[in-house]
Amino acid sequence: MQYNRFGRLGTQVSRLGFGAMGLGGSFGSYGDKELVRSVLHSLERGVNFIDTARNYGESERILGLALKEWTGDKPFVASKIQSKGPGNLGWGQPIPVESAYPEGWLRESAEISLRMLGVETIDLMQLHQYWPQWDRVDYWMDELLRLKEEGKIRGIGISLPDQRHDIALSLAQSGKIDSVQTVFHIFDPLALDCLVPICQENDVAVIARCILDEGGLTGFLRADTVFGEGDFRQAYFDYLPREIYIERVRKLQEAFVPRYADSVAELAIRFALQHPGITAAISSMHVTRYADENIAAASRGPLPDDVFEEIRRHYRWVRNYYETKYWA
Repeated sequence: MQYNRFGRLGTQVSRLGFGAMGLGGSFGSYGDKELVRSVLHSLERGVNFIDTARNYGESERILGLALKEWTGDKPFVASKIQSKGPGNLGWGQPIPVESAYPEGWLRESAEISLRMLGVETIDLMQLHQYWPQWDRVDYWMDELLRLKEEGKIRGIGISLPDQRHDIALSLAQSGKIDSVQTVFHIFDPLALDCLVPICQENDVAVIARCILDEGGLTGFLRADTVFGEGDFRQAYFDYLPREIYIERVRKLQEAFVPRYADSVAELAIRFALQHPGITAAISSMHVTRYADENIAAASRGPLPDDVFEEIRRHYRWVRNYYETKYWA
């Protein structure tokens, strides 16, 4: 396992992180024992960066159970403040910060996270949604800074709502935050154009998420794939006819598998970890087999530079599948 310094916080974190959205049932239903085992298994394999959120159903509670059982070095735990806006309000388009995070709500949400996780300090607390219009208002940052002064959180970050990487540029340059979490994968490498270099210049950590594009870059998707009850991907891959997505993945397979990677999933993971400006890349590892496969892929090391550049330049296919969720 490779490790990186997490920006100005200085902690060494695994470059491959445990994305804990799957602990909350977003990708199917699993039992608590199975999910706890997936966390412990990943920690045993060297993963020490875990990203969860209040919005992820039972994720924090289950992660708390795993942390209670874990006897090794404390992992770096990141969570996110739950937006108070109902439904999808404020995710697809901006709403006032007073609606998303009214005064006092950041503390209330953080306190719930601390209880659920069973920890005294959360290493990184992120806003689960952020819009640059909010920078005109100070109270939300003041609340986070007070939590930091009290030792309840160590660092402050933001998670971008979707592929619009540019909305974080001014805050990344402000010196007020420690990290930015953003969508980043083979089909959408645009964060490398501006966001990642600016974060590097300002010692702001970058957390890459959706590195397998919600599983699409594993090659699992078929025309007749059916998603189970509660799986949020029920509409995700139907933004366009599925055949278009499947064909894009097939072209990747033909061009790079097995010459440079054993699978498209391995190719996607190694691509996500290639650039030094990506501090950590998170993937759902709520099933131990997924953890083993992802860790094995990461251990293969970087792709040849010319292959990475070819993928970055010629296989990008930027689209906002979240629009099916915001504006069905």
